[in-house]
Amino acid sequence: MTTIILATLAVLSTATSVVYARSARRRFRLARLIETDSADDREGHSLAFAAYRKEAHTSMVYALIAPAAAVVAVFDGANVTTAAFGLLVVPAAASLWWSRTLAREARMARNRYDIERRASEALEQEQLAPKAWAARLAPEQVPDFPGFEIGRVYQAGSGLMAGDFFDVHRVGPTRVAAVIGDVAGHGIESSITAFQAKYLLRVFLRQFRDPAQAFEELNEQLASGDRHEEFISAAVVVFDTEAGTLRCASAGHPAVFFFQEDGVKPLRSTGPLLMLDSNATYFSREIPMESGDMIVMYTDGLAEARAGGSLFGEDRIIKTAERELNAPPDVLCKALLDAAKDHAGGIIDDDTAVMAIRRD
Repeated sequence: MTTIILATLAVLSTATSVVYARSARRRFRLARLIETDSADDREGHSLAFAAYRKEAHTSMVYALIAPAAAVVAVFDGANVTTAAFGLLVVPAAASLWWSRTLAREARMARNRYDIERRASEALEQEQLAPKAWAARLAPEQVPDFPGFEIGRVYQAGSGLMAGDFFDVHRVGPTRVAAVIGDVAGHGIESSITAFQAKYLLRVFLRQFRDPAQAFEELNEQLASGDRHEEFISAAVVVFDTEAGTLRCASAGHPAVFFFQEDGVKPLRSTGPLLMLDSNATYFSREIPMESGDMIVMYTDGLAEARAGGSLFGEDRIIKTAERELNAPPDVLCKALLDAAKDHAGGIIDDDTAVMAIRRD
């Protein structure tokens, strides 16, 4: 029985030695590659060589156990057993010698892990940043205001940072402002400009009753900087529940559609794009708004959804909205986006924001 066990040990040890020898060879090649290609990465080379050394050591141990077990299985005797297993003195001594660097290698491994973890966290933050900006510029939830149904939808384009923004907020006891805008271009600078425009408008719409005056103040503030390559299109609609009116101003933005019982009225631009001319002037329109009336606001990604040379366009926006006039505003917004995506073959490259607001 002892002979069978020792013979089995010899066979298994031989196989294990071969497996670890192959692994050691691969690790040695990796250590040499790091040494050649990344001469400055001494820590990486040390860790790679330490892994090779451990694999080689394991292979050596099993390579010695195999013949020792085989010899003892064939030849019985104290002297033979002592001599056979005395061979294990070699890897034991090597282990003791190499143990001098074990603590240093453990520290290097921990340092490398910490560095990789911090790099992973930084990468994760970098990936989350566009989502965080988009959440500020185009929030998933908007406040509820008594007397109004509000729907919105936002579709990010192919860029990393959004340039479209929308907002709904109270500017007085009986007045609610809806804002939508689009900064030309993509990237962090356009996104920052959109952020500035959105929150400056919050201030100016409280300060000035007329949204045209708010646009003039915003334009003067933004156009006075050195960002001459940027410009913004934006539209503001201020609802006055006490007067039963809406007041609309548009800075070069696509038409705001005002749906009433007797048809649809496009509310077009009342001034130039923002940031083109610091002295630009704007005006606004005041229109009665009855119960059931609704406005639809959008950025140009919707109208410019393209199938070859064919744009989705204003006519399709109106027809799609008219089919969904009795649906909740959220449903209408989603229907508009889906129709534009279908027209463009399923993909809209530009950021697209849509808002619909109905008076109860």
